[in-house]
Amino acid sequence: MPEEWAIDVKGMTKRFGDLVAVDGIDLQVSPGEICGFLGPNGSGKTTFIRMLCGLLNPDAGSGTCLGYDVISESESIKRQVGYMTQRFSFYEDLSILENLDFVARMYGLENRRQTVRESLEDLGLAGRKNQLAGTLSGGWKQRLALAACMIHEPKLLLLDEPTAGVDPKARRDFWEQIHQLAARGLTVLIATHYMDEAERCHRLAYIGYGKLLVHGTVKEVVEKAHLTTYSVTGPELVDLANELRGLEAVEQAVPFSNSLHVSGGDAKKLEKAIEPYRKEPYHWSPAESGLEDVFIHLMDRSKDNFSK
Repeated sequence: MPEEWAIDVKGMTKRFGDLVAVDGIDLQVSPGEICGFLGPNGSGKTTFIRMLCGLLNPDAGSGTCLGYDVISESESIKRQVGYMTQRFSFYEDLSILENLDFVARMYGLENRRQTVRESLEDLGLAGRKNQLAGTLSGGWKQRLALAACMIHEPKLLLLDEPTAGVDPKARRDFWEQIHQLAARGLTVLIATHYMDEAERCHRLAYIGYGKLLVHGTVKEVVEKAHLTTYSVTGPELVDLANELRGLEAVEQAVPFSNSLHVSGGDAKKLEKAIEPYRKEPYHWSPAESGLEDVFIHLMDRSKDNFSK
């Protein structure tokens, strides 16, 4: 266990009227760790991130972020955090260079021009520095946003679905940069819906409608779900899937390429339920449950905090 956690909070809670958006979350993240923050839309991920960086005051809870008290020292936290929002939030009628210079002025950085120049070089933006931000593709906007987040050399990056809407090449380049930054000691908390991105994280935290349901490595998260999965091949798999979904023990029946993944949380009940279907023309074989299987399993078992 590290002597100091980059994030160490307990009982973090935020209410909006009768809605409990974040409900007593405990979370610890080590320095230099990439922690993936997973959960369905509306589960409280963004609210939690905003409480960590001092943009929202929690209604309950305590702890530290970068060694500072999350309640009483939020201003100190803000100066050492880079926060990348879901939507592009820079001036589209300014160039890349002008946007970064503006951010550098906001932070009151010394040697501002040199810092901006180095930032352009580090993120591969120098060749496009005079291009208007509004004309950039999704991948280049993402790169500009990351450069702006990093210009004041933060110790913690909070990234809220940063790769939404960008192409696979841009996503891969982005993750390469994130791992390079983490190798230098930067801590990263990243909200994502992409399972391939979740697998790139050192640890995962799954939040379901305000509650933290599971926390650990990819292997630990999959094991904690206690999900049993089979792969099925054969004809008319769509019809088979529709029939299996009507069985109480079957939580998922999802097409994967030319096969069907059938999963359930109770292995014995699942075995009994699928027994009548384990014959020709279908071939059944045990399969490893993946993160996507676990993600859907946890979603199905979470209670929507909007429901009464």
